[in-house]
Amino acid sequence: MTHVNVLTPSALSLVAKPMAAPEVADTQRLKLLDDPQEWAAFSLPEKAQPGCWSSSVVFEGMHCAACAITLEDALRTVPGVESVQISAASHRGRIVWSPDQTRPSEWMQSVERLGYKAIPANDAHAHERRRQEARRMVWRLAVAALCMMQVMMYATPAYVSEPGDITPDMLHLLRWASWVLSLPVVFFSCTPFLRSAWRDLRQRQVSMDLPVALGMAVTFVVSSLGTFEPQGPFGAEVYFDSLTMFVFFLLLGRWLELRLRDRTAGALEAVLNRLPDSVRKRMPDGQWEVLSIRRLAVGDVIEVFPGEALAGDGLVVAGQTQVDEALLTGESRPLSRAPGDRVIAGSHNLSGTIEVRIEQVGAATRYAQIVALMESASVSKPSMALLVDRWAKPFLLTVLLASLGSAIYGWSSGPAHALMVAVAVLIVTCPCALSLATPAAMLAAAGALARSGVLVRRLEALQNLAAIDTVIFDKTGTLTLDTFEVSEIHTREGVTGAQALQWASTLARHSLHPVSRALWSEARRQAEVIGQLPALEAMTAQDVSELPGAGVSGVLPLSSHVNLTLRLGSAVFCVAPAFGGHHLKVSLADADGWLATFELVEEVRPEAAQVVKQLQQLGLHVRVLSGDAQSAVDPVASMVGIGQGQGACSPQDKLHAVQTLQAQGHLVAMVGDGLNDGPVLAGADVSFALGQAVPLAQSKADFVLMGGQLTVLVPTLLRSRQTLRIVKQNLIWAALYNAACIPLALLGYLPAWAAGLGMALSSLLVVLNALRLAQDLGAVTLKD
Repeated sequence: MTHVNVLTPSALSLVAKPMAAPEVADTQRLKLLDDPQEWAAFSLPEKAQPGCWSSSVVFEGMHCAACAITLEDALRTVPGVESVQISAASHRGRIVWSPDQTRPSEWMQSVERLGYKAIPANDAHAHERRRQEARRMVWRLAVAALCMMQVMMYATPAYVSEPGDITPDMLHLLRWASWVLSLPVVFFSCTPFLRSAWRDLRQRQVSMDLPVALGMAVTFVVSSLGTFEPQGPFGAEVYFDSLTMFVFFLLLGRWLELRLRDRTAGALEAVLNRLPDSVRKRMPDGQWEVLSIRRLAVGDVIEVFPGEALAGDGLVVAGQTQVDEALLTGESRPLSRAPGDRVIAGSHNLSGTIEVRIEQVGAATRYAQIVALMESASVSKPSMALLVDRWAKPFLLTVLLASLGSAIYGWSSGPAHALMVAVAVLIVTCPCALSLATPAAMLAAAGALARSGVLVRRLEALQNLAAIDTVIFDKTGTLTLDTFEVSEIHTREGVTGAQALQWASTLARHSLHPVSRALWSEARRQAEVIGQLPALEAMTAQDVSELPGAGVSGVLPLSSHVNLTLRLGSAVFCVAPAFGGHHLKVSLADADGWLATFELVEEVRPEAAQVVKQLQQLGLHVRVLSGDAQSAVDPVASMVGIGQGQGACSPQDKLHAVQTLQAQGHLVAMVGDGLNDGPVLAGADVSFALGQAVPLAQSKADFVLMGGQLTVLVPTLLRSRQTLRIVKQNLIWAALYNAACIPLALLGYLPAWAAGLGMALSSLLVVLNALRLAQDLGAVTLKD
């Protein structure tokens, strides 16, 4: 799911600033999103389900896995909603819906009826709202801290004094003072917990805030009764100090958890919100006019000042500058750009003012493809997280029943003590740490990988990658550079090399394969030398189709009466004669048969041999599968240190080879680049596509190496193993914490404040442990 534009100013104002009547404002805000022209701002047509749209939204008000499950269940009941994925860790969701049956306002209202809020993921004011919520949380934390210290000061004399040292009247006065100081804590600091719990009760749902809020309410009511009626059944002791302490600890834990989560997801946010809201477009009269990015079109010329982000992919037509493409390509150094150079949407102009002619906008830009991959990863759920989510609600119901049982069991020995035991059970068993164990680690790892130029499409892939034992490389554009040089042209009698190259390049320009790009580049170079470049660019082929693993075919109109049917691709596809040598060969044929064969020189990637060696040192089996001839595969495999190389593979052959290894019990990672790698990338247990790979290959890959280099492959593998270790550590810690504390709480040895402290510390420990994964890949070594 991707977003590449922003809502209109009127829509955004309603999204961000509700009017005087909240119901009217919410209705108007959501109805604006029903306009089909607004859908492209936060949605894309769903390729897997024609006619449906896939929308990316952020949910406000959710805190845990149970919240995510509640939202998913509510959205699935809306007619027209086909599928829902919501991540409790990132608070993002992906909703696939049919416009024939529903509209965004309808499924968003189903969320808001539960007390949550769904915001389009591209909302320009989302960051400001998060800052305001963080500021409110700090105020709640400050009030809880101040009142806690004062209440503890009033409670201390009762703890340290001997019987008779304090008169009953003075003791009662201290209780009243503590009650007064607890009021701001209950009615201000506890608001998020109480509001969430009330929402759950109204909807007959359960979340992790429900047991916490029940604990707060019970503690306050019991202590208030003890204050109002000192001689009553609850008058023996009050627990205002425990109340204020565990509220403070819970708020502190949630605030730190929020800060840490924002830090781990920082790379995602940095990429998702890089486009400007408006651009300066050159009008026909030569004047510059500020327009919304939504009105930008292919062919427009825009002016970009230093410090601004590029709004689309395009060509620099005036000015010189340096650009920062680090988050988009993995290239950390500023790159020089001058007239004739290409720039990409989402990159930052650093030094000079430039004018750019737009060639791609919206979903067609490389930035949009990157965002689509990152959005998909942010809502995906690994199998470990799905298992925890599945047990979240039953576990919470068990907690409530256990708390009720402990209160009933201990009631005869003292109602106040029995209720406080129940409160301790409610708080200490809340499975926050368990629900955070997997997603916190996965998101931290994904954020670090994104900063290093590796986009994670599925978080599940991090779990799978840690267990692989075999790595398979494609050859062309993967082990070798994706740039080729035409070294020799063989033609049939009556056809010149220049003529064959011109015809071949006309077909090649319709393909994204590295060989096709090399032929088109060479034809342009030769045409420019002789002054025929405009004529070459004016030639167009018709009825062009590409068969993965074989080649391209089409019709080239030579004149108004003569059409030339051509095929460009493998020797088998073109029925070409055999030529000796180790160079890569691509052939051209017409209706009469073979026309020409082009020999291309390719260069092995300088980092390939070292990467292969490191993979082998890790105990992995490494192989090559390529569509090129065996004579071209063997030298490359030998140069990089791979003993097993198989050539002349069709896409089906590659997929069959992977499936054969999987049937033998191997877990296979595939590294590829090119149209014919799509099936095998989808069929492998884990797949990598290089950043310059065609969109089909990227859409099937689990990881995309944006820098187009193999050097990050080994650190990514090591980071996946480290991630799995930390996930297991988190799960073990969460399980041990509950196993140790639940008996203590049931036996009455764990006061409420200690339960709150334990709950907060357990969640913080899980998040802090996961934060170790947020370090850059440069810190990962083979020893890890």
